[in-house]
Amino acid sequence: MATEKLFYIDQYRTEETARVLSCEQVEGGYAVVLDRTIFYPTAGGQPCDLGTLGDAVVSDVSERGEDVVHLCDRPLPVGETVTGKIDFARRFVFMQQHSGEHLVSGVIHRRFGYENVGFHMGSECVTFDFSGEVPASELESIEREVNSYIYQNIKSEYIYPDDAALHDYPFRSKKELSGWVRLVKFGEADLCACCGLHVAATGEIGLVKLLSATKFHEGSRLEMLTGQKALDYMNALAEQNRQISVLLSAKPFATAAAVRRVSDELAAAQYRVTELENQLFAAKAAQYAGAGDVLLFERALSPDAVRRLTDAVMQTCGDRCAVFSGEDGTYKYAIGKVDGDLRELVKSLNAALNGRGGGKPFFAQGSVAASRDEIVSFFAGL
Repeated sequence: MATEKLFYIDQYRTEETARVLSCEQVEGGYAVVLDRTIFYPTAGGQPCDLGTLGDAVVSDVSERGEDVVHLCDRPLPVGETVTGKIDFARRFVFMQQHSGEHLVSGVIHRRFGYENVGFHMGSECVTFDFSGEVPASELESIEREVNSYIYQNIKSEYIYPDDAALHDYPFRSKKELSGWVRLVKFGEADLCACCGLHVAATGEIGLVKLLSATKFHEGSRLEMLTGQKALDYMNALAEQNRQISVLLSAKPFATAAAVRRVSDELAAAQYRVTELENQLFAAKAAQYAGAGDVLLFERALSPDAVRRLTDAVMQTCGDRCAVFSGEDGTYKYAIGKVDGDLRELVKSLNAALNGRGGGKPFFAQGSVAASRDEIVSFFAGL
């Protein structure tokens, strides 16, 4: 006896009674089959419903032939009538996402002729893949058309053609279909073969926001938000922009220009700092001319500055130069010697001082977790 699928009759039904046909213990719980169910099983990229059957918690729903199997945390007596309740707020989010995907896929198919070849509803956003490359520059236009269908509040329709009539419908499908086929129609926006659950009218989607279009295999992968998720995302962006506008004393629509200005100023300042550092490093190099092995400790130098200082001093000292920058316990280092081979030294240094790093035979960079005294002691023992 096949399970009667009440979710296809009314996708808004949240509670219903049913009779337990079978219950068997399986890995993770108990597999329960009912004579009818409001629980949608995972299918077509849409996650299953969650909820309860009587006192049992339903953690997964799947199809097994014509049956719908509910994975419960406790057994249910065969023959007993139980009340099923689904988490409708969760289902409705998936209905919004699935319906939004139909509109986006319909627009892209009409504009470019591409097929939707992959679809996943994640916890953060929806991703779907197309058989051709969708230019990122087209996202705004696609998004605008999709949202225009939402504003029109187009009703969803379901068509069940027989084999003879099936090919009279210009529907989207990933593969050749026959037998029982369910077509989902949103006016002129889309007609697609689909077994998922959808909103009654497009206005319930609320909003579609396309986040990105990137190259994926031979086609494109798009990311999309719908409904409350899209609104929350837009509000978060607006709040971020508000904070930036306050920090930079810029109007909300002038923050990009303000950031470019600050970035240019920072780049100029960094260039000037590098020039001054190089002058200081040249003076140090002159100070240690002919000094032989040199060990220097400096505070708060960047890895690049540590490299430049080491290179400057090693050119004049006549032997090995090692520079450590940081504080007791954590130091960045660089060590170099003109035409030298420091590989064994660096290996020993890393082993003795809890370090990591490497480079060329004559020059290496890395970091150590050691005190200044430990570093001095290591070099004193060479």
